[in-house]
Amino acid sequence: MSPFDATVTTPKDTYEDKRLADVHPQAWVNPEPADRYALIIVGAGSAGIAAAELAIAMGVKVAMIERHLIGGTCLNTGCVPSKALIRTARLYAEMRDAARYGAKVPDHIEVDFAAVMERVRRIRSHLSGRSSVRRLAALGVDMFFGNVRFAGPDTLMVNEQKLCFAKAMIATGTRPHVPSIPGLREAGFLTNANVFNLTELPPRLLVIGGGPVGCELAQAFRHLGANVTIVQDKPLFLEREERDAAQILSDAFARDGLEVRLNTEVTAVRVENGRKLVDLISADYRSTIEVDAILTGVGRVPNVQGLDLEVAGVDYDAVNGIKVDDFLCTSNPRIYAAGDVCLEEQYTDTAAASARIVVHNALMRGRKRLSKLVIPWCTYTDPEISHVGMYVREANRQGIPIKTFTVPMHQVDRAVTDSEEIGFVKIHIRDGTDTILGATIVARHAGEMINEITLAMVAGIGLRTLAKVIHAYPTQAEAIREAAKAYVRTRVTQRLRARLQRWLARR
Repeated sequence: MSPFDATVTTPKDTYEDKRLADVHPQAWVNPEPADRYALIIVGAGSAGIAAAELAIAMGVKVAMIERHLIGGTCLNTGCVPSKALIRTARLYAEMRDAARYGAKVPDHIEVDFAAVMERVRRIRSHLSGRSSVRRLAALGVDMFFGNVRFAGPDTLMVNEQKLCFAKAMIATGTRPHVPSIPGLREAGFLTNANVFNLTELPPRLLVIGGGPVGCELAQAFRHLGANVTIVQDKPLFLEREERDAAQILSDAFARDGLEVRLNTEVTAVRVENGRKLVDLISADYRSTIEVDAILTGVGRVPNVQGLDLEVAGVDYDAVNGIKVDDFLCTSNPRIYAAGDVCLEEQYTDTAAASARIVVHNALMRGRKRLSKLVIPWCTYTDPEISHVGMYVREANRQGIPIKTFTVPMHQVDRAVTDSEEIGFVKIHIRDGTDTILGATIVARHAGEMINEITLAMVAGIGLRTLAKVIHAYPTQAEAIREAAKAYVRTRVTQRLRARLQRWLARR
């Protein structure tokens, strides 16, 4: 049996001991419940922690319940460990590509994968202190660990303890979706839940799914030296993104030697004589490849089972999660939901933002709306792909006239000096105005650059004003100002030019 399967366990070291002591200490004893809580939070991930901190600051009595680990996916199996892994993987890629920077490629580049993963664990352990049970308890949160189920419209049970609430927020998040492929479970597979427990690099890795998680980890493992194949059953990967953005990433994958098989389905997995074999079909062509590990990245499933939501009168379904209105209230007016368990946009900061909306609406009778949020996101490949607001196709579908200003990164001085010319900044405005409707950035640091445009959209700042913003020179974010300047140039009409020429002629 391959060592790279679902039996991969968390390595035992001081970093993991500290993390687990922070996010779920074995010796923790649940407190005696209060008679009634102003707010009970089910789930201690990004949304739960954000809600607890805000509610405590407002001076109300708060309880939080977690079945597994405080910090949720982001800290333990998502954003934090993946970005730590990606940074080291990118360093190895840069070493191999040193000649591009006028440097000598080091001799005998050898990846110490165990050290790579130790760094991941060290960083995760360091950041777990911010989400520790002791910090939350010190803030005044009554922290409970255990299985939770609703016992009525305003009560729930944690193990054998009964808790009553005026308001509750469900923020139980999601878990990896496991595709129903014959033989997959028997052969063993990885998801984001256990891939960061690896201490040995799988020489041949199959990634099922061409979404953000699949693309990020596929490229990272390729940079670390694995032979990687992505299998996507659709004709496109990153199907949500604009095609020119995805094409740039496709070219980068080809440059890295990462194989992508589109319109291809995994039909079966089997182990024969210790060899892990995967059967594929594309159109009518069937093939079999041998791999050492399989990583699935084909979506997430909301954690709604076992909560007895029916008893609480909360509507939900197993695919889309808990049903909420624009104020994030469920079908039970006492109960709200936030984060991935109810949102289409499943990002850490979006989860936290939605939780703060819940606290405002539930405890202050507010009317803050989810639909008012301006939500950016980023896929942390190399180059990165970030986006905020509308795509052109959405504007066309809604009949909104749109105009786009694009600046290639090879026209940006800092991108040239960094030898990072691949990509572009593309900003969409409502035609006839300077109102920003959306933007896509493909660049080495796209995730950092998108924030300026997001701020402009939130503050109602148009491209005319962005053109006046002096950027530090040289920086890659100058591409944003260049796009804004391109808009300003379009406002210099023929009539204005003629008036200016007449005025100059009189001088």
